[in-house]
Amino acid sequence: MSSALWWLGFAAGIAVLVGTAFSVVGTLVVPRSTNSRVSRACERVVDMAFLLATRRVRGYARRDRVLAWQGPTALLVRLAVWMGLLVVGYALISLPAVSGSLRLALGDAGSSLFTLGYAAPINTGSTAADYLAAYTGLVVIGLQVGYLPTFYAAFNRRETLVTLLTSRAGVPAWGPEILARTRWGISDGSSPGEVLTELFRAWEGWAADVAESHTTYPTLVRLRSPRPLSHWLTSLIAVMDAAALHLALVPGLEPRQPARLCLRMGFVALNQIARTLRVPVQDDPDPDAAISIDFAQFADAVDTLTAVGYPVEEPAQRAWADFRGWRANYDASALALARVLDAPPALWSGDRRWPSTPIAPRRPPLRYPRGPVPPRG
Repeated sequence: MSSALWWLGFAAGIAVLVGTAFSVVGTLVVPRSTNSRVSRACERVVDMAFLLATRRVRGYARRDRVLAWQGPTALLVRLAVWMGLLVVGYALISLPAVSGSLRLALGDAGSSLFTLGYAAPINTGSTAADYLAAYTGLVVIGLQVGYLPTFYAAFNRRETLVTLLTSRAGVPAWGPEILARTRWGISDGSSPGEVLTELFRAWEGWAADVAESHTTYPTLVRLRSPRPLSHWLTSLIAVMDAAALHLALVPGLEPRQPARLCLRMGFVALNQIARTLRVPVQDDPDPDAAISIDFAQFADAVDTLTAVGYPVEEPAQRAWADFRGWRANYDASALALARVLDAPPALWSGDRRWPSTPIAPRRPPLRYPRGPVPPRG
């Protein structure tokens, strides 16, 4: 290998190290979404691998058990790629110091980066590269270790409200179910306004937290809930649908403002996360555009709510336009994310990348210590 090639390799090594450092710092340190090609490529490769691995898996529960490993696998693959790129980068910049011996350069880089110490430097240039590689290895591993507690703390915050929603919406979550359960199962016969106000305010804050954490740490998007039919995305869609239904069907009953604020923060969060994953979204969708839910499905939901005593004020025909206008704000982005993330096939959440049948929310048996049993719808 000629000396010109040594220095060409040195220049290439600098480029590899700078690009890898940008990816590491942007992913683990910078508190915003960064355009890391390395991270995106790792996510894409892991997603394709899991899509192939689950191609012949039938049954959602089995598929979910496999997909539960996708997020953690992406973390490990990304770390391995970073370390591999750093070894290659330091090996390339060491070429002039080891007279172009790629074997010696790789040995020195690997020994120093992983702090193994089996390969001794042979001159001043090699010593400088080895010290820098050892420092880089410690920093990258340290950042990754420090990153995990923050990462999983955000996951635990997200899952707290998702788990609490199971008693209000069943699993998988569905918007009309949330409104229906304010009249049976958890109702004391009073107006649903207080229960829904608390719910919509909590989920407005939850959506803001998820928008910040899931765009800063995009791998969180693919971490699945501990329960197979629970999922952060279908839960958010259900809460937003409940808010849209309430505003369309009961325009004169509180909570009005909390429902609007929850909807607004919800579709802002969905759009931000979709952009982070490179999913196309519209900033200002047409409120009169067609949505994935047809009027017959909407009317069936209204009939269910009427049957359980929800205080419906507007007939389905008049409420449909308002509901469609609200849903149009998040319909496309929500369904695109549900497809990309292989979320549980909840009602009103679109299709998936594999053949699936929508699953209605599961209802536990209701037992009342006294008094009549209300209609279940």
